[in-house]
Amino acid sequence: MNIELQEFKADFFKALAHPLRIRILETLADGEKNVNEIQTILGSEGSAVSQQLTVLRSKNIVFGKKDGNKVIYSLQDPKIVELLNIAREIFNNHLINTKSMLDKMMDEHI
Repeated sequence: MNIELQEFKADFFKALAHPLRIRILETLADGEKNVNEIQTILGSEGSAVSQQLTVLRSKNIVFGKKDGNKVIYSLQDPKIVELLNIAREIFNNHLINTKSMLDKMMDEHI
């Protein structure tokens, strides 16, 4: 694997490394929205949402287009939805493995 690709991947995952950014992406997975819509759905301050959208935009993860005096945001690449789903599957697998280990530990102590 070449260094440019590795650097891209590292930067990409750094851009995703914030819970509010993930929540924004999950919200946009349902379709394009403006800042006020995202803010309402997430129950977050507009400044926090705008700040995180700026990071996501700078890394070309979301796209913003002007619509009058509003900016409508959407995912730059629909594969982001698949990535979020895979992350959920990995999380679920981790929970299953952890539960299994805890169950074994409990059985050993009984």
